[in-house]
Amino acid sequence: MKHRIVVLGAGYAGAYVAGNLARRLSPADTEITVVNAVPDFVERLRLHQLAAGQEIETQKLADVFAGTGIRLRLARVAAVHPERQVVAVADADGSELGYDTLVYALGSHVADHGVPGVAEHAFHVTARPAALRLRERLDSLDRRGEGGSVLVVGDGLTGIETATEFAESRPGLSVTLIAHGELGARLSAGARSHLRRACDRLGITVLEHTSAEAVEATRVRCADGTALASDVTVWTAGFAVNPIAAAGGLEVTENGQIVVDRTMRSVSHPNVYAAGDSAYAIGDNGRPLLMSCASAGFTGGQAIHAIVGHLTGRKIATGKLAYPGNHISLGRRDAILQMVDDEGQAKPTYMGGRKAAWIKSGILKTSLWATSHPTFGLPKRKLRLAAARDAACGKALA
Repeated sequence: MKHRIVVLGAGYAGAYVAGNLARRLSPADTEITVVNAVPDFVERLRLHQLAAGQEIETQKLADVFAGTGIRLRLARVAAVHPERQVVAVADADGSELGYDTLVYALGSHVADHGVPGVAEHAFHVTARPAALRLRERLDSLDRRGEGGSVLVVGDGLTGIETATEFAESRPGLSVTLIAHGELGARLSAGARSHLRRACDRLGITVLEHTSAEAVEATRVRCADGTALASDVTVWTAGFAVNPIAAAGGLEVTENGQIVVDRTMRSVSHPNVYAAGDSAYAIGDNGRPLLMSCASAGFTGGQAIHAIVGHLTGRKIATGKLAYPGNHISLGRRDAILQMVDDEGQAKPTYMGGRKAAWIKSGILKTSLWATSHPTFGLPKRKLRLAAARDAACGKALA
């Protein structure tokens, strides 16, 4: 019987892991199934561009995995039962998938932090349908011909990129960015100044040290008692992970991330691996990796090494686990590249301007290409599982 590998989620982490496992493991011994709720690979890092009105080409997962032998199951993951080694899916069949090795890469979604009105009245850019809804709302403001006001709540990378993209792509809008603390606090002094100049150039109003207490249909109420009028409120104040892992009995952190060892293996269930935003992984500097595309690559790569090593009886390679820095788009013609040191602190120097924007664009294109071409460099001889090799040797000696 073949070893069943099930990968939950086909984002940056899941698609990368699935494709590379298919490249390295012999189909004579393994079968790989990817479960994903939608048929496309979603470039989540560019969804703010989609919402702003730009066309973002989508990659069909069926095309991405063509020729790999990977089975694609379009379904929503309903539950994970690690004690029985099955995954319940919500589709027309409503069935369960059994697994021998599970890769949990369901990613993250917008976190409302318990703020009233976020779910009812705010937009976000953490999923393609949500970005398209936001785009339609902005289009309706344009059709009205009276401009409009947009409040972007949250000054993390997503908030900064969303605010600057909207201000550049739709100059008729009045864009306000609400920052909980100092704008760009994690950046170097030079990068912070560059960010402020970009906001001034684009006409973005920045409100620092401001907290949203409630979101209403036409305004945001702040903790200091002020009310900010808003035709569109975009919530970018953090991310949360799916509660499925916690509900299934896997050991998780307070926020629901799966606790893993250095090889991305669940500390409570050794045949479960986690990658991307779903994993609580400690980096080489002794600190938890931040949720990011870069972390998806590092944790996904380590999971691949571990799974291949465990199944084939080979030594498990140890990959790098680091957060290299922040690559922040400020519209299509400007960006900030801020590298960090081993402690995760911003280095004194940074790169900004058109060259930084060109590099950021290259990073996104490279990430997409690597994910959508899993068969590139396909080895002529794939690795057999240790159990299969042992069985073959036993038959030869008999």
